[in-house]
Amino acid sequence: MTRPISNGLLAVAVLLSACSGGSKQDQPEEKQSMFTGAKNEVKLMTLDPGHFHAALVQKTMYDQIDPTVYIYAPEGEDVQDHLNRIEGFNTRADNPTSWVSEVYTGDDYLEKMLAEKPGNVMMVSGNNAKKTEYIKAAAAAGINIFADKPMAINTADFALLEESFKAAEANDVLLYDIMTERYEITTIIQRELSMIPEVFGQLKDGTAEEPSITKESVHHIFKYVAGNPLKRPDWFFDTEQQGEGMVDVTTHLVDMIQWEAFPEQVLQKSDVEMVSASRWTTELSLDQFQKVTQKDAFPDFLQKDVVDGKLQVYTNGEFTYKLKGKYAKVSVIWDFQAPEGAGDTHYSIMRGSLCDVIIKQGEAENYKPTVYVRATADEGQESFEGNLQQAVSEELASQYPGLELVKLEDKLWTINIPEEYKVGHEAHFAQVTEKYLDFLTQGQLPEWEVPNMITKYYTTTQALEMAKK
Repeated sequence: MTRPISNGLLAVAVLLSACSGGSKQDQPEEKQSMFTGAKNEVKLMTLDPGHFHAALVQKTMYDQIDPTVYIYAPEGEDVQDHLNRIEGFNTRADNPTSWVSEVYTGDDYLEKMLAEKPGNVMMVSGNNAKKTEYIKAAAAAGINIFADKPMAINTADFALLEESFKAAEANDVLLYDIMTERYEITTIIQRELSMIPEVFGQLKDGTAEEPSITKESVHHIFKYVAGNPLKRPDWFFDTEQQGEGMVDVTTHLVDMIQWEAFPEQVLQKSDVEMVSASRWTTELSLDQFQKVTQKDAFPDFLQKDVVDGKLQVYTNGEFTYKLKGKYAKVSVIWDFQAPEGAGDTHYSIMRGSLCDVIIKQGEAENYKPTVYVRATADEGQESFEGNLQQAVSEELASQYPGLELVKLEDKLWTINIPEEYKVGHEAHFAQVTEKYLDFLTQGQLPEWEVPNMITKYYTTTQALEMAKK
């Protein structure tokens, strides 16, 4: 649907689902939220969309979100690519969406949004060089913010992010980042099992060589999104704009460590002790760069990273740290393209005093995330297996019917998960958006969310600082 608009406003069918966060635990309980859950009461504004995640929030529609979304952006390919993705959702044969976009393009896009404020929630997913500044400006203007990760890519951004949370609290709005991986069923099962003492025991302290919890992921520069080859903007390969791998995907991994190892507990910066950190580059040929960006040459701003005709990008990194005395390790690797039939992969292990709960997603698993339970004690195996069976068939299956425990060998089991729970990465955006809408209606986030977001970005930015030394 297209709506004609004057004064530089352009109309295109669009919506952006957004939500946000900012702690309100200090607010009086009787204070009412400005949101009631009513139809169309959430009015979205999308600021400078440059990452495909901005569109994925809109892959579905939400009763609480008005179909008209206000988009403010500089002119260029980023905003047009975003609009094309939304139009694709609107015109698909299966369950099409019906978003309407009102688009303003101009160099003063931020100022224009702040002056007009046609919406009450700002969604931001794009160039990370300015993202934290956008967040701070919106929070100061009393606008709720639903932000794609990362919200900070260096220590200067982190300081600004802390100020943004203070502004959000002062102005009674919610600032929240989009943590889709909390909705991955294998991660949920890993977390739930680790919270059953009869099965998991207690999380080990671990060591630097064998951490108590490890999260590793492999991502790919060229891939398919919503059934189409993903076109990435050229600035995606500039770490001054996108951020290094150390502070990008690792945001999810650190979030899951906090969410699983210390569920619903308030964490502080003082709980973090960095142990080691390293980073290295992914090499791209000009042909590969052209394939994913559709640009003929490396732009001038990337020439600083071109060596012998190939682009060197700091997309990879790993770090080990202690969180409340527990050793944790995070690793992220970017390859150009996955093998045929494969995709992004994830590996995770939580080490308990009774068992390890593991997620693997390799060739043996047909590149599908799979949960394993490996008993670590030599004695009491019959009792352990009984407790594990009960945990899966009763406690977990009460929330997720159909789960099945399968013994593979002595002291090793897997959990079969019905396909209905394997909704995939793109569908997680709708799930986290629905969650954020609930928070808006409640008028607050859980009391641990804001301090833990601060702790998370402190961890990633400190890791980068250490890796650069």
